[in-house]
Amino acid sequence: MPRPRKCKRVCGMPLCSRFGPLDREPTGLVEMTVEEYETIRLMDLEGLSQEACAESMGVARTTAQRLYNDARAKLARCLVEGVALTITGGD
Repeated sequence: MPRPRKCKRVCGMPLCSRFGPLDREPTGLVEMTVEEYETIRLMDLEGLSQEACAESMGVARTTAQRLYNDARAKLARCLVEGVALTITGGD
């Protein structure tokens, strides 16, 4: 039986939840969870370390690192391939 998913604290929902290229139609869609968005906000915008981010979200440092790595990969795909991004879901 899998381990139950732990709730993660986020400051709030993003003001905008859809992003994409303006000069052409997007080539696809990537979905980012609210938790992944929160790690980007805390680490890149607020300048927190992985440890401080994890503490703020109430998760282990390794969980915060995984969420951050997943979010950065999704952002990179959107920028390089012209894919639309939607922020939704999560625990």
